[in-house]
Amino acid sequence: MRFCRARNIMLNFTDLLHRNEPLRYKMDVLKEGEIGGYCILNERRLQDNADHISPLQSWGPELRNFRKLPRPPIVNGDCDIVIEKPTFIMKIDAINMYHHFCDFFNLYASLHVNLSHPDAFSTDNHIMIWESYSYRSAFQDTFEAFTRNPLWDLKTFRGKSVCFKNLVLPLLPRMIFGLYYNTPLIYGCEKSGLFKAFGDHVLHRLRIPHHERKNQRIRVTLLSRDTHYRRILNEDELVKALKENPEYKVRKAVYNKKVPFKKQLEITRNSDVFIGIHGAGLTHLMFLPDWAAVFEIYNCEDPGCYKDLARLRGVKYFTWENTTKLVQQDPGTHPDGGAHAKFTNYSFDVKEFLRITSQAAEYVKNQNSFKEFVNKRAQRKKAGIKNQTRTSETKETENPKSEETAKFKPDVQSKDEL
Repeated sequence: MRFCRARNIMLNFTDLLHRNEPLRYKMDVLKEGEIGGYCILNERRLQDNADHISPLQSWGPELRNFRKLPRPPIVNGDCDIVIEKPTFIMKIDAINMYHHFCDFFNLYASLHVNLSHPDAFSTDNHIMIWESYSYRSAFQDTFEAFTRNPLWDLKTFRGKSVCFKNLVLPLLPRMIFGLYYNTPLIYGCEKSGLFKAFGDHVLHRLRIPHHERKNQRIRVTLLSRDTHYRRILNEDELVKALKENPEYKVRKAVYNKKVPFKKQLEITRNSDVFIGIHGAGLTHLMFLPDWAAVFEIYNCEDPGCYKDLARLRGVKYFTWENTTKLVQQDPGTHPDGGAHAKFTNYSFDVKEFLRITSQAAEYVKNQNSFKEFVNKRAQRKKAGIKNQTRTSETKETENPKSEETAKFKPDVQSKDEL
């Protein structure tokens, strides 16, 4: 049970008054009969489909408790609160950007699954997060792409029986063979229209600007980490080397809580080559232009993660090829013990770094979409000059007759003149 759309459903949150522990990833939020509706219930079919029980992979933990109500709850006043607007209940995996955008991506995909509803893409709806923690996230602005109303959680209606006239249980972030955490990619599959549409949807709804170009320089953004692990030890040296190339416009960016997420998206959207070491920040590749390239400077022995995401989005992917040309600070120690490539820092050979960056830049230059975009300003400027010339020529032609024409101008104008 991975997606459900329901009408006139009652959820009984009365028992939550007696739950003192924080609720997150819990499979016993609802007990038997605490979700139900006035309907003909096929109990056997319900139980047959409730065999997969998991907090972030299935709605089975909740829907297995569905029971038929003896009468329509809304009509008979059995609800403490009635929610008129469409409501999405989300079980979120908001550990970092990579995982949280699994939440947002599946919410977006659910809008398409729910497309038979006339207001499927309206933001006049409600979103309830299926946990009792107050939601705070560096990426919370993204919810503006989906709702204009305040977010709810399990505290919102604690102690109440709530009836929803229109309820959606959307696709989940960690579904087996889901999107995009467990996606089994077919060899050669790339440029998913759904992934591009998701990126466009977020950028459009959040009004992230795409700046016009004054020249054809390649905009290179290097994502710097201010974390304990996976830092680039000779980062300043690499940035300095990039800036020596007059064809590049280089920016070193730190994406942390001090930088508003919309500003982060603006930087990303206006990058041609996006560089960073393995980490959740590379999820930004979903918001790069179509012509862009991402350079995962080192994948830290996790080769598929961002390579697959880049393929799905349809941007070119590069990574470090020769491990003899990088230096690992130490073996790295996983919190649970043992060496681990993600729990250390690295320095990189400058020449090799520049070589791969150059490959990425050349790829960008050869994209027709890039050429069209950087030439837009020049074409518009050229068109403006032509229009000015035409206007002056017209004025010169019309001016000698203007006085004469004015003398004989009729009192009533024709449709063409109006």
